Amino acid sequence: MTGFQGITSKEAAKRLIQDGENIISKGKKVHPMKIFTSQFCDLLTMILLISTILSVVMGEAAEALTIIAVVFLNALMGFFQEYRTEKSLEKLSQLSAPSAVVERDGKIISIPASQVVVGDLILIKAGDRIPADCQLVEVYSLTCDESLLSGESIPVEKKQSTNHSSAPIRPDIHNRSCGFMGTLVVSGNAKGIVYATGRDTQMGQIADLLDSVEQEQTPLQKKLDQMGKYIAIGCIIICALVSGIGILRGEPVFDMILTGISLSVAAIPEGLPAIVTIALALSVNRMVKRNAVIRKLHAVETLGCANIICSDKTGTLTENKMTVKIIRTIDHSIDVTGNGFEKSGQLLYSGRQVNISAMPPLSMALDIGAVCSNAEIVSEKNGLFEVYGEPTEVALTIASAKSGKTKQNLGYTVIKEIPFDSKRKMMSVVVKSKNGELFLFSKGGWDVILGKCSFCQTQSGIVSMNHDIKSRLERYGEQMAGDALRVLGTCWRKISSVNDCSECSMTFAAFEGMQDPPRKEAVDAVIQCRKANIRPIMITGDNKLTAAAIAKQLKILTPGDEVLTGPELENMPDSELEHRIGKTAVFARVTPAHKLRIVRTLKKQGNIVAMTGDGVNDAPAVKEANIGVAMGINGTDVTREAASVILMDDNFATLVAAVEEGRVIYRNIRKFIRYLLSCNIGEVVTMFAAMMMGMPVPLLPIQILLVNLATDGLPAIALGIDPPDKDVMSKRPRRSDESVFSNGLMSTIIFRGCLIGLTTVWVFSTILNRSGDINTARTAALTTLVLTQLIHVFECKSEEKTLFQINIFNNMRLVGAVIISALVLFWSISTPIGMDIFQTSVLSFNDILTVIGYTAIVPILSSISHIFKKNNKDLTNIK
Repeated sequence: MTGFQGITSKEAAKRLIQDGENIISKGKKVHPMKIFTSQFCDLLTMILLISTILSVVMGEAAEALTIIAVVFLNALMGFFQEYRTEKSLEKLSQLSAPSAVVERDGKIISIPASQVVVGDLILIKAGDRIPADCQLVEVYSLTCDESLLSGESIPVEKKQSTNHSSAPIRPDIHNRSCGFMGTLVVSGNAKGIVYATGRDTQMGQIADLLDSVEQEQTPLQKKLDQMGKYIAIGCIIICALVSGIGILRGEPVFDMILTGISLSVAAIPEGLPAIVTIALALSVNRMVKRNAVIRKLHAVETLGCANIICSDKTGTLTENKMTVKIIRTIDHSIDVTGNGFEKSGQLLYSGRQVNISAMPPLSMALDIGAVCSNAEIVSEKNGLFEVYGEPTEVALTIASAKSGKTKQNLGYTVIKEIPFDSKRKMMSVVVKSKNGELFLFSKGGWDVILGKCSFCQTQSGIVSMNHDIKSRLERYGEQMAGDALRVLGTCWRKISSVNDCSECSMTFAAFEGMQDPPRKEAVDAVIQCRKANIRPIMITGDNKLTAAAIAKQLKILTPGDEVLTGPELENMPDSELEHRIGKTAVFARVTPAHKLRIVRTLKKQGNIVAMTGDGVNDAPAVKEANIGVAMGINGTDVTREAASVILMDDNFATLVAAVEEGRVIYRNIRKFIRYLLSCNIGEVVTMFAAMMMGMPVPLLPIQILLVNLATDGLPAIALGIDPPDKDVMSKRPRRSDESVFSNGLMSTIIFRGCLIGLTTVWVFSTILNRSGDINTARTAALTTLVLTQLIHVFECKSEEKTLFQINIFNNMRLVGAVIISALVLFWSISTPIGMDIFQTSVLSFNDILTVIGYTAIVPILSSISHIFKKNNKDLTNIK
């Protein structure tokens, strides 16, 4: 054993090198070569490669090499996109890795769980996952859920170890004086000395569960994949017709087969699901910069549908810097100065510093605040206390420290702890004073504590809690809560033995009112929610009056809204809750079961619910919600694991920003779906229409592949990172079952695709009739097809505006992608190498004017169609 002081940082670093990181598995990593080779596994690409081999056999070696080069470039683009996605997701998994609280160099610090080493003294509390196997050296009412190891569903009650040997121990999983890696602390808290890490732990000896988990496609990807299959079937049929008609007309059989296959490769959006993943991953990276870590990609899609956000109050809507402002005994109201962790605060009565010893109720309340707590003052630095612990307990500890009372100098020895839980809403400790007397100290919700008291401590002594005294104290508590203070009560009882710890017949000491001011940005975020038709709901364990006061400051509670409490929910039938929940803005004094019921009721009414939480008691509701959101700073590991989103700054405004990002990414996905499908339809129409009209093949296989290379890749990805429209947060949230082609998108895609294809055919026919040169006509058709698609990419930036109303320069990556694609086209039709590879020829001035003229007509006709549809829709809405 290393002793209860832990080890030094130097020793920890040495052991980390010696034993390795405290991890079981780094998970399956996809090798870059596997990503690259997977680009060639698409069925149509494989068919094309087989056709290329046939080309070589038939003596068309130059064409075969060109096709292979184009396919290789496509694969290279896909590789870089997927490799970047893989790296992005790897970084995100590191950001959301669990942490551990350890004591090193005599200081309590938080470190990544992977850095825990043998000999570390770790501190664990309810809601944590134990970071490594440890011997429990201090235990306070600790129970652990070890079902992950043993299969037992009942939490195991732990006991303090009596083994003080320095030799490492190797217990089995039934040893109650040990904590095991990965198991969940259900209640209580403890300290433990680590004896095994990583694969040496009990968890490490079990099959690695993480590696067995396969990544699933997101719901949107599944829809697009299914859609792609239907489109593929349609395209294959059309391409087979193109090949068949060509062969029947006497075209070379092999050329027509190759044309059909090339057209299939160009026409089928087989890369659509991959582009969706890339767009989502890029969006996830942007969210990280805004302090939101997305653990599950589908959460990005779902965020855009959210129409209700259920938020915890403390730390999310407020600053989470609890400070005791008022201590109220039956006789006096004492002001406490100073904010946050400041050491400089004083206790004042009528503007003068109080004499603590002359106010026995105040003195006892400060004793209880210091001792009945798991918060620890680690050190003092630059006029601030460095404190470890839960915010409410930290506030009480600092208030006591301002009067000179700390856990260390008061001389009480904590013998037993009855930890706080959400049902009792209080915490108690059995302590022994310096002279050997035993006391039960308790703290908790002011109304709960008042209900436990039969006596009241006054300036003159202890008196019975009669009706008048209780009424006065109830009035004080309500007044403090009404002033937006979180009010805790303190009480005590002298006991005869350690086992005499029933929380009844207590003596009231004082109320302590603390303030956690609303975050300024949270107020703005709530206003933004209202504009976005998202309804914010506060769900808190606080008193009804306190919760209502804070909710009013945050503009969550508005005139006409209701406030419901947990006790009211207990006696409320489901039918009444379903009726009233639409008007309720605040739920106070709720339990985990209440939170779960609230979320389920909201979901039952068809809402898409985001639910925030930090403690273990929030985990069931967080998991039940459509979008579970955990706190990154004060959240417990179990809540983070249940969540889809982690807020690294515990800020409500960050969640609203994530919702905005969810809406933006969905709009961008619609943009590149519109672009890709319009372009693919345009290519199919070009080939099919020309063949049906008895014309020669307007594009050669290699030219079709060039179109695919120039237009499908970079512009589509650039659309995926298009900046948000200004009105993105002023629209109603989309329905979760809404089709990706809703609001007439499919008709727009078909119309624009046909326009692109028919324009290309017109150019091909015009120049072929004028010049009689098939190569020139094909070059003009190729140029028209690429240019109309590159113009169309800017049209896809907005569903509400025409090309002439859109700011095309607010996404310079898209402008750059279009320029690169245009340069590829220019190189292929103007340089000897490009002309030789793609069988193009130089266009005359008249030919160029023809291409420009026809190309310019397309966006004009598209804009006229858009205006007509918009006016028709407006007239329909008026009717």
